[in-house]
Amino acid sequence: MHYKLVYDDKFIKKSVKFLKKHPDLKERYYKTLEILEFNPFHPSLRLHKLSGTDYHSISLNMNYRIILYFLVNDNDIYLLDIDSHDKAYKGL
Repeated sequence: MHYKLVYDDKFIKKSVKFLKKHPDLKERYYKTLEILEFNPFHPSLRLHKLSGTDYHSISLNMNYRIILYFLVNDNDIYLLDIDSHDKAYKGL
């Protein structure tokens, strides 16, 4: 099954800024999105629901994550944010 990654200008800007700050993670970032598109349940992504929200998180590595809204029925995955695991997510 193939999933569709959906993102807006806000996510793109945040990603560009993140990758400029962390150029060493560029390859991992694109590989993570590739895996997400083909199998969001792949164990390496560590997909999990964020408590108290309708959002999910996948791990880019042990320090950073990508926040997403995952619609299983439509096979759409909305990429919302990229940030540190340490930062509490309060929604958009």
